[in-house]
Amino acid sequence: MSTIKAKAFQHPSATSNNITFNSDGTHTVNAAYPTTSKNLIINGAMNVWQRSANATGVNTSGYHSADRWAHGTDDLLGGPLGTWTQSRSTDVPSAQGFGYSLKMDCTTADASPAADDFLLFQQRIEGQNLQHLLKGTSSAKKVTLSFWVKSNKTGTYIIELYDVDNQRQISKSYTIDSASTWEKKEIIFDGDTNATDVFDNDNNWSLGVNWWLGSGSTYSSGTLNTTWNNNTVANRAVGGVNLGDSTSNEWYITGIQLEVGEQATGFEFEPFEAILTKCQRYYEKSYEYDTALGTVTFNGAYYDEVGGTNYPRIQAHYGVRKRTRVPNTMTIYNPNTGTAGQMYIWDNGTNRNYSLGNTRYTFNSVSTEGQNNAFNLNNRAWGAIHYAADFEI
Repeated sequence: MSTIKAKAFQHPSATSNNITFNSDGTHTVNAAYPTTSKNLIINGAMNVWQRSANATGVNTSGYHSADRWAHGTDDLLGGPLGTWTQSRSTDVPSAQGFGYSLKMDCTTADASPAADDFLLFQQRIEGQNLQHLLKGTSSAKKVTLSFWVKSNKTGTYIIELYDVDNQRQISKSYTIDSASTWEKKEIIFDGDTNATDVFDNDNNWSLGVNWWLGSGSTYSSGTLNTTWNNNTVANRAVGGVNLGDSTSNEWYITGIQLEVGEQATGFEFEPFEAILTKCQRYYEKSYEYDTALGTVTFNGAYYDEVGGTNYPRIQAHYGVRKRTRVPNTMTIYNPNTGTAGQMYIWDNGTNRNYSLGNTRYTFNSVSTEGQNNAFNLNNRAWGAIHYAADFEI
């Protein structure tokens, strides 16, 4: 009896995701780059939008729209640099495989920023995801940042890597050459070989990848720091445009990839569910994906039996283990009324709405308790909650 070995057909010497498929059915992995998760950026193709696909009136630091992408501005000293709408756009580079971009649209201009004003588009990365960069050693690795960008405002823009653990940074410039035209940018950053300036190996914020979209003189009055150095604030954003100087201005971005090496490789496309899972480590809601917080609906709500007590308790298990045990913010909603800070109880035919008391957390769940309302709940009682939990860095 003969044995037939089947081989999946590949075009001779075809290459995909850094794997070369040979004509004899074997394949060769390019060892210089990983074949999966080479991208240190999460949601670089702007696929996941759990919070909102259209966030208006954005003028405070934080997460408002696309998952893992923060809006950075001066909430304390000089004030915000403009007011913005962040929206999910289907305007994308042609024939590149991207479905969405993030659009920044200026709705209130700031043509003369105060000294401490600034505007950043930013992703924050955990230190434990950066150890392979060997930062702070003689073998520190170069990284390449690539992305697609488009704006009606041409000119020089600044991109920065900021080491939060050691207060060090490096800035580079790029130009938008043609108005309202998609352009791909590839920027190489040297490794930081300064001894002992390593990233902490933990779940906290170690690296900020910052697109400067405007700044006052505090951040731009020096000389642009294009090599790793201790932070000198005046050298961070020198020479960059002010995108916030007109309500006509808009800025689009997608296809963001940060990878080891000094060559930009093809964008690493991942299944939607894989990206969503990564994002839910930092933010998760029980509502269905496209359902707004506070909506009156039981779809996705968590249920628990609560009979025989005046202090009903409901435990909800997260879909993904979280970055930290205690969230930055946790809001509980009543599925029956949409009210925040309240749970719903069905008590043998009677609807009851409880204000919340104690809330307890694990990495995998939240347990919340209703305040005593002097009800003697029946053994057939059950309760339900929705939640939205933020574990961002």
